[in-house]
Amino acid sequence: MADQKQLDVTLETQVESVNLAEEMCLRVAEAAGFDEDDCYRIGMAVREGVINAFHYGNQERPEKKIYLEVELTPNKMVIHVLDEGKGFKLEDVPNPLAEENLLSTSGRGIFLMRSFMDEFDVVHGRTGGAEIIMSKKLPGQENHTANDKGDQSAASHQA
Repeated sequence: MADQKQLDVTLETQVESVNLAEEMCLRVAEAAGFDEDDCYRIGMAVREGVINAFHYGNQERPEKKIYLEVELTPNKMVIHVLDEGKGFKLEDVPNPLAEENLLSTSGRGIFLMRSFMDEFDVVHGRTGGAEIIMSKKLPGQENHTANDKGDQSAASHQA
């Protein structure tokens, strides 16, 4: 069995792609053993990432694509959302918790993705747009180092 599994999908720049991306990531998360709460968090983070790619990145232009990549490594689920927009710098996004921004919707999606995932970053993507990279540690990996295999029987047992 390979140590890493990967799913690559090219999505159309349309509202329906948001649900499609979430559904695909939820199936991978459930298969990886994430509980209901973590699946919810992962699903919301993916929704926010694809909505941002659709709206801000590709500016809802149907000729542009959204690229979704999901990797399952031995210790985490890594999700990449890539658009064909102009890209952006994370430090330029307003903090939605700052008093002057409380009524603004800008920055809220990034805040949610950061809150729901263990790791979050934005890099300049190969398409020239923004690439969001976020990950969640697999169940049971929170207290293990990368070299510690731990007891894997708990991951295969589901109620």
